[in-house]
Amino acid sequence: MGAEQQIWTEKYRPKDLSSIVGQKEIVARLKAFVREKNIPHMLFAGQAGIGKTTAALALARELFGEGWKDNFMETNASDDRGIDIVRKRIKDFARTRAMGGSFKIIFLDECDALTKDAQNALRRTMENYTSTCRFVLSCNYSSKIIPPLQSRCAIFRFKGLRPEDVSSYIERIAKGEKMKLDKDAKDGIIAASEGDLRKVTNILQAAGGAGSHVTKKSVLSILSKISKNEGKKIVQLAAGGRFLDARKELSKLMIEEGISGEEIIGSIHKAVLELDIDDRKRIELIEKVGEADFRMLEGANEVIQLEALLARIATLGGSK
Repeated sequence: MGAEQQIWTEKYRPKDLSSIVGQKEIVARLKAFVREKNIPHMLFAGQAGIGKTTAALALARELFGEGWKDNFMETNASDDRGIDIVRKRIKDFARTRAMGGSFKIIFLDECDALTKDAQNALRRTMENYTSTCRFVLSCNYSSKIIPPLQSRCAIFRFKGLRPEDVSSYIERIAKGEKMKLDKDAKDGIIAASEGDLRKVTNILQAAGGAGSHVTKKSVLSILSKISKNEGKKIVQLAAGGRFLDARKELSKLMIEEGISGEEIIGSIHKAVLELDIDDRKRIELIEKVGEADFRMLEGANEVIQLEALLARIATLGGSK
């Protein structure tokens, strides 16, 4: 993440719990802890970009006020997955007294990346330093956290953001940056983000760098995505027996526009589902799409696999 992107991220990150997008129930529970001036060990679980880190930072600000940084440590477990991060950095911070408060907060992001040994060491650290420190663990997959750690935490499961939540966030940035955003461009950003607000920020900044007017075309260019119609056109050409024309369109997308094979095969998959063929042929084609996708992920040549897939569509395609 570049320095400029970091400025955007911090600029639009909510500074208090009330401003967190789409997590009303969790915000209400955290505010109750703030009123009591005390918190338990906590585990924040949910997909990336939906407010887990923001919630931890906002919680620390509301608990400790202006001096929150003196009593808050943030570390990312994916940077150092081993037991040393627990034995050294975390334990050193946990054993010291809080400044101007009764406890400090250690926020351990992506803790599902920790090894089992490191998680077991963390379990003992959490028990030994409860009088001076509270732990807030964050993860994408709670199933990767050992049961003894989960049992020591109040668990907060962050739900995926609704399209209207992402839309309000987009509008806030567009207003702050004086950007004009077409409706279909905003819809494209919402679909591409999959509820990840960090991804939304990236897309908007990249689009804003090309001009204050953001269109669907500029969004698709930034995302290196193809429109639904382009994928549909390739499949229809192949199914209609025009394999060479379909191959020509495929080459145009991959060579001239730089679209990835992964993106193209995803578009082909959606187009096959809408193709006017009988269900038995559709099932066989979906199987071939999955096979080509697997081979590409395993390192096979994208062009060869996609052309072979178009050949199969040409063989099985046709009207009912």
